[in-house]
Amino acid sequence: MSRSSLALNNLRGIVILVVLAFHSVLAYLGSLPQHAYVFDAPPYAWRAFAIIDTHRWFGFDLFCAWQDVYLMALMFFLSALFTWPSLKRRHSGNFLRGRFQRLGVPYLVGVFIVMPIAIYPVYRVSAGDWSIAAYIEQYLALPFWPNGPLWFLWQLLALTGVAAALFQFAPHWVDWLARRVVLAAARPILFFVALATAGALAYVPMALMFTPWRWASHGILAVQYCRPLLYAVFYLAGLAVGSNGLDRGLLAPGGRLQQQWAVWLAVALGSLVGWMGLTKLGMDAGADAPIVLRIAINTAFAVGCAAGSFFLLAVCLRFAAFPSRVLDSFAENAFSLYLFHYAFVVWLQYALLGLALSAVLKAPIVFAGTVLLSWLATLAVRAMPGGCYLIGTERRLLAKQALAPGLGAYLRDGGRFHRPGAPR
Repeated sequence: MSRSSLALNNLRGIVILVVLAFHSVLAYLGSLPQHAYVFDAPPYAWRAFAIIDTHRWFGFDLFCAWQDVYLMALMFFLSALFTWPSLKRRHSGNFLRGRFQRLGVPYLVGVFIVMPIAIYPVYRVSAGDWSIAAYIEQYLALPFWPNGPLWFLWQLLALTGVAAALFQFAPHWVDWLARRVVLAAARPILFFVALATAGALAYVPMALMFTPWRWASHGILAVQYCRPLLYAVFYLAGLAVGSNGLDRGLLAPGGRLQQQWAVWLAVALGSLVGWMGLTKLGMDAGADAPIVLRIAINTAFAVGCAAGSFFLLAVCLRFAAFPSRVLDSFAENAFSLYLFHYAFVVWLQYALLGLALSAVLKAPIVFAGTVLLSWLATLAVRAMPGGCYLIGTERRLLAKQALAPGLGAYLRDGGRFHRPGAPR
């Protein structure tokens, strides 16, 4: 593997751990209301905060605020890096069939099996009848199918379809964009300005129209109206960066991005503080907040989104470009951990409600338990007939081979490992 491949593989492991940590601490935010949200009453705010504990720590609010700004956009960016090479190798039809198996089928399993199990504790908190029959009746009476964090899968599948359409009908457009992205190796600030500007143009009008907080569900699809276009910008950016190969452009080993990691830390923290300050002014003004202030808040969010992504990319390229069995294992199992983790998060938060422990102790317990139980669930599903098709076992087994002596003989390509010269 190249240094960039190693760093990005480790980054995938880090990102999934951050996702699990993010959901693990949501029950302990200092800004939450005093009482749990009612299961069967609009606006169904438990979709964002499933369990609310009386033990709180404001430090978790700061952590979640920063992750909420950039983390999901970065995940779309990372998901797109190997898409264009895969399309060139497999072409649109075969690629889309593989992506539906990889994303669509697990999404359906998650919505119809994992989420009903995950949400039962939410029902128990406010329900008088704890029977399974009563829960199923209330669950089916909801005007939507709860998605939890699984919304990411269907939106990623939709963007994958966009990528396949571009490859089929307008490949020159991505190639044109990729040629300009190569210049980012020497001048990442220009790429940052372009990404932040495109993100703001995609996000600000939608946030003004729908507010930054509004979620909606249409059947089994959940969407935060203000963000899909923002995520599309980051996905297309990843598509262009990945089409050049990881050793060229923004992610080039020894490039300016990793050399300037401290600068990007300062930019990320500064943009976060700026967005939080503007958001506080907007909350104080309430419905009377002037349009200029609302535009400034939403623009600051888009800038913070790009800055946070650049910082994490830079710090991993600088400090995480090394083989790591632990991070590689998290990276290779990232999909299954993401698919299963929310059920364990909610049940563990519910189990700890009655314990007289501080939030600073409860959150790590939930996090550690979620990692362990999600890992065990991965092992259990892998042992089931057809389990490999759900969570991608073949990819993991090839990754284990790559960790054996001769690591350099393997190349990362489109989410799979291949020996150079082997048939694809």
